[in-house]
Amino acid sequence: MRRFVFSSLFALCFTNPALAETVKVFAAASLKTALDQVAADFTTQTGNQVVISYAGSNTLAKQILNGAPADIFISANTAWMDELEKAGLLVTGSRKDILKNILVLIAHGKDAPHVAISEDLDLAGLLAGNRLAMAMVDAVPAGQYGKAALISLGLWDSVAASVAQAENVRAALALVARDEAPFGIVYATDAKAEPSVSVVGRFPPESYPAITYPAALLNEARDAADAGFFAALTAPEAAAHFTAEGFTMLTP
Repeated sequence: MRRFVFSSLFALCFTNPALAETVKVFAAASLKTALDQVAADFTTQTGNQVVISYAGSNTLAKQILNGAPADIFISANTAWMDELEKAGLLVTGSRKDILKNILVLIAHGKDAPHVAISEDLDLAGLLAGNRLAMAMVDAVPAGQYGKAALISLGLWDSVAASVAQAENVRAALALVARDEAPFGIVYATDAKAEPSVSVVGRFPPESYPAITYPAALLNEARDAADAGFFAALTAPEAAAHFTAEGFTMLTP
């Protein structure tokens, strides 16, 4: 029955352009490049506007918990979605994991030399007294994943004092792009979106928890357009944008 309702609402938003609505989305900052394209396609096809607020998943989840109006939330980890679910803010049955990502070490410039990331890496020596850009390591998912990887590899203690913490992963990326930090830890998809950096190494997948992006309709969602855009997130057209940016789709 729930699937029928979502399908009916999705169809309605495509067949009634006079009923154009605005979809309010709160999304992890790492989604920006691909999700902007998905939203633009949706607006072109339906006439419905999509307004997206990008930030760290922790910031967005706290805003929603404090009453910020949003129709859809897409998090860069499951923990913050869990918090909204515990608070009863999700449309029952709408939550689903849609994407996966991986963690990489980036350097400023296009042709930086490759680094083998392992327990033997002298990351502190590589920094040579400079800063390592990361999202906030105790709050933002990208920073939490990065810290977990460094701890797992036994590298955290040697570089903790050198970490330049940014409010989200795109802000950490910008520090390296502007050469304010020579190295940074971000998602592979962020690195792909920035021509001024190079991926110099990939963290072993066993060194950090799986990076999963759950999405859900929130109780604020009332319009056919909300359900329509939520359905569009896993449509083939959206999948093409996400995979082009380096994400792995989890939902067909």
